[in-house]
Amino acid sequence: MLKVNNISFSYRREKPILKNISFTLEKGAHLCVMGESGCGKSTLLKVIYGLMDIDKGVMSWNENQIQGPAYHLVPGMDFFKYVAQDFDLMPFTSVADNISKYLSRFYPEESKRRTRELLHVMEMTEFANEKVKNLSGGQKQRVAIARALAKEPELLLLDEPFGQIDNFKKNSLRRMLFSYLKENNIACIVATHDTEDALAFADKMIVIQNNKLIANGHPQDLFRNPKSRYMASLFDDVNEFLIGDKKELLYPHQIRIVEHSDLVASVKNVYFKGYYWVIEVLLNDQVLFVHHNRSVDAGKTVHLIIQKI
Repeated sequence: MLKVNNISFSYRREKPILKNISFTLEKGAHLCVMGESGCGKSTLLKVIYGLMDIDKGVMSWNENQIQGPAYHLVPGMDFFKYVAQDFDLMPFTSVADNISKYLSRFYPEESKRRTRELLHVMEMTEFANEKVKNLSGGQKQRVAIARALAKEPELLLLDEPFGQIDNFKKNSLRRMLFSYLKENNIACIVATHDTEDALAFADKMIVIQNNKLIANGHPQDLFRNPKSRYMASLFDDVNEFLIGDKKELLYPHQIRIVEHSDLVASVKNVYFKGYYWVIEVLLNDQVLFVHHNRSVDAGKTVHLIIQKI
């Protein structure tokens, strides 16, 4: 189990980047870290990996205390792997060689099998013999993740792991990677802006705002019951809807267009999203965003109902 207990971190003791962060993660569980750019997500991963010394607090993995470069000549915990956004690959060697370099030379057949397995997981089999320097950014990202998995870490730390990968590849890669991690009981922490990483694959989610942890729970619970507009906006567009003297946070799918109701609005703009439309409406001088199954002409009057599901 990973235990992060009341840690804080700052560069040269200046403005804190992380303030009093605490959470736990069971072995084999997946955690998603979400928050706006600059909130401290990437720094948190580096601190957990042991690349930097914390100002206060304690971190441990099982019975092993996690410590930074002040205690280790070579920073980084042996039983963790961290995949940053710069990849740090060997550009003039092949994809397969980048992975097999981290496998035992004493068991060449097992090394080849593991390399083939990881190439398959990251959907890079056809590029096995391609030099890394010839790959796209998204392909390099996939090689970096495969390389990190080579020695089967107990905890994998991923910083925006699908940030450079084409949309049509993301879904299948997510399924392959997170299924592999579950099958091998590898814990994972993902720092991301992409809510699909959290809602579809994470067991737990923490939210960071202004360098502090403001929420810790199951992704579905945090999605359904956001504590603030900031939290809700991480998942989707959010409407602050005034009901009487109380403000309700509503996602666009929680407001429906119907034939008749007491809420009458006018359509300002329409945005096509593939299998649905986002309708921007004006209700009593308040702009709202609504999901609808078909387009609506700008200027048209529509009737709305609230369905908090």
